Amino acid sequence: MTAEPMNGIYTPNITPVNARGQVDEDKLCAYVDWLIERGVHGLYPNGSTGEFTRFTAAERRRIIEVLMKHVRGRVPILAGAAEANVRETIDACETYGGMGVRAVAIVAPFYYKLGAEAVYQYFKQIGDSVSVDVTLYNIPLFASPIDVPTVRRLALECPRIVGIKDSSGDLPHMMRMIAAVRPHRPEFSFLTGWDASLTPMLMVGCNGGTNATSGVVPELTRAIYEAAQRGQWDRAMQLQYRLVPLFDAMISTPEFPEGFRRGALTRGWDLGQSRQPLSEEQLAAAKKTQTQLSQMLSELGQWLPDIAPAANNPTMPSVASDQFIEKIVREVMQQLRQGVA
Repeated sequence: MTAEPMNGIYTPNITPVNARGQVDEDKLCAYVDWLIERGVHGLYPNGSTGEFTRFTAAERRRIIEVLMKHVRGRVPILAGAAEANVRETIDACETYGGMGVRAVAIVAPFYYKLGAEAVYQYFKQIGDSVSVDVTLYNIPLFASPIDVPTVRRLALECPRIVGIKDSSGDLPHMMRMIAAVRPHRPEFSFLTGWDASLTPMLMVGCNGGTNATSGVVPELTRAIYEAAQRGQWDRAMQLQYRLVPLFDAMISTPEFPEGFRRGALTRGWDLGQSRQPLSEEQLAAAKKTQTQLSQMLSELGQWLPDIAPAANNPTMPSVASDQFIEKIVREVMQQLRQGVA
């Protein structure tokens, strides 16, 4: 086991599908190359954005195998290893651990709504049985929630449980978890999965994020993280204002993660159709989102150079950086005025 926490932005990458409905392995490899070249700190395949429930267990294992062979250690891989029951989940964890992943992510039990003690017992059995590092995955929208006392118990009792990905977007909940665990396990990683609060989560102590928008605008999420690391919170917050409307447009598109597939398409990545059938009305809504995203991203090339890592002294932003921030403020205020009108 390593004492190093997982820091940075781990991209929950979309799973490309070809015209025959199969995983497009070649496009998957090309897509992650593009993400890595643009600065993502790690990859998170077989997550919610990767639609893990819509692929078979064999396909999920193949996805990790392909990525491990292709990435070759350029960035760490946090592999989604959630299965329908404890025994199959443990088997998936051991399989991915044998492939060399940095860690596995386990969602709380889904379908059945379970109480806190049942959630604890589920993760405890996994944490005590596997030989790979495990991150908890709290996503109350889809699975039984993981409360603060449960996170603390698991962190203190299970050395193999090394972090949590929280997609609730609940800032006080994240603060309570950090306060309950970090004094006892400083290396325990806290990752936020809710893009709309990425900067505030970093501000209260998160190690990074697993953010779906990083699969569309990896440059932007990386820039937010790096600004936070330098303590440039004004810069990070103004970049956050760039991120929120993009995230809102993609997350609100029926059906998740169709909006993120459309976002990737606007960046030149046709990753195919989801295996979830969509009605003509849903497809029309997705197309409308795609048009909206194209407009929002059309100026990407104009401001992208300004979100490159700041040079030299992190406490003395450049004039160009100041002008960039002022420009964003003006645009945000204009959007707010239009919204009121």
